[in-house]
Amino acid sequence: MDWLSLGEMKIADSESKVVLTEESFPAVAVRIVPVVLAGGAGSRLWPMSRERYPKQLIDVLGPDSLLQATVQRMKGFYADGGTVSTPIIVCGDEHRFVTSEQLRARGIDARIVVEPARRDTAPALTLAAAAACSEGDDPIIVAMPADHAIENLTAFQLAIGLAAQHARRGAIVTLGVPPTRPDTGFGYIKLGSELDDGAHRIERFVEKPAAELAVQYLASEQYWWNSGIFAVRASVWLATLKIMQPAMHDACLLAHAQGASDGMYFHPGADAFKSSPSDSIDYAVMERLGLDERFAEGVVVPLDAGWSDLGSWDAVWEALEKDADGNAARGRVVFEGATSSFAHSQSRLIACVGVTNIVVVETDDAVLVADRSRVQEVKTVVSRMRALQAPEADAHRKVRRPWGYYDSIDRGERFQVKRIVVNPGGRLSLQLHHHRAEHWIVVSGTALVTRGGEEFMLSENQSTFIPLGVTHRLENPGKLPLELIEVQSGSYLGEDDIVRFDDTYGRA
Repeated sequence: MDWLSLGEMKIADSESKVVLTEESFPAVAVRIVPVVLAGGAGSRLWPMSRERYPKQLIDVLGPDSLLQATVQRMKGFYADGGTVSTPIIVCGDEHRFVTSEQLRARGIDARIVVEPARRDTAPALTLAAAAACSEGDDPIIVAMPADHAIENLTAFQLAIGLAAQHARRGAIVTLGVPPTRPDTGFGYIKLGSELDDGAHRIERFVEKPAAELAVQYLASEQYWWNSGIFAVRASVWLATLKIMQPAMHDACLLAHAQGASDGMYFHPGADAFKSSPSDSIDYAVMERLGLDERFAEGVVVPLDAGWSDLGSWDAVWEALEKDADGNAARGRVVFEGATSSFAHSQSRLIACVGVTNIVVVETDDAVLVADRSRVQEVKTVVSRMRALQAPEADAHRKVRRPWGYYDSIDRGERFQVKRIVVNPGGRLSLQLHHHRAEHWIVVSGTALVTRGGEEFMLSENQSTFIPLGVTHRLENPGKLPLELIEVQSGSYLGEDDIVRFDDTYGRA
């Protein structure tokens, strides 16, 4: 059956309606495909989260990154005889290597769909729905943002099981969180009529309210927080999108049809995907479901599992264990006479004395100090830093690459010093620079160096010089990490001064 064309579905499809009933779907076990949307930036969690290494890739709460924790959330899930398939991760090209590296570190098999450009969550989910149909059936996709926290996995999976039952019969289902406070940082869902199992029909979605309105929502008990977690049959999502957002539907399916696989990565057609409108799942589809009975039914299932979207440092403080004075900390932190505060240290000791309701976050190259009640303004600060072209706005001092990483130790007007670590078997691209020369000094391990027309080995305490304009490559042929110090000198030291001729990782 061609689920992408919906050719054999009992679906009434016109310019104005999509009618889906239980009879539209075969009564067989249905695959569940977890879909993790990992394309966000998370600038409110600066300085740990940055454009080139966003919050889903960092370990905000524990030893696992938020991405790793999200992908493992469906482990052991079972419902109605259906099987849970290999998860699909949708991420940007710049993050695909570190995403796959983090998955391998936890022994997780996954399919990674690489977005050619950022187009928000609706196009991302559409790419995933098309990929989920590639095995010829019509699975239920469970879409989860990669940057949320869940305390109670059992309660989470029970909610997903209930959502899957409604999705199986053709509904588009979201998980709603019964609010515990009048929070202005979340969108809300107004509950419609209650169903037999505790779920509700969706009456409407509500944008982030003002404080006074949020108090009214909490008191009414008719509004739940919008978790951003969805369950829907792939065919239902595609059919609904075809009616509501035809340009997005056509662009994304064309991009999928023109795509190609590269190992564990699937690359959609770039030009077609870039032609898609950019919109979120809520704006593109969900907010319209309750407005017209002819559309697919919208259902909200309660999620009472200690959910948090970790959208700010205050949310991180809420999610962490606290001491008797309400303080939460990670890393080397000492509190003295402090209350209701949060501190996160990556390396240096942080001492908080006599302070209340503050946030302190320390990294190798930046320190954030903020009032907990104003942490939403961190995003504005990051925008100001970008306007000033401060590199700390988007990149860490330590930058990960598919072959390893480099750490910018020092820099001046015409020089920069980097510590470079190349993984065993790692291989940098064959490249040259127009504006800088480089000195390489091996600290440990063995380096295979290509310089112009020659190739040679370097071991510990040996060095070489790469003149400006000369093609070169660095490789680690050994079984241990290769560590070296690189000293760059020249008129321009930006990372865009690289001309690649050959690259193992497809970046040439």
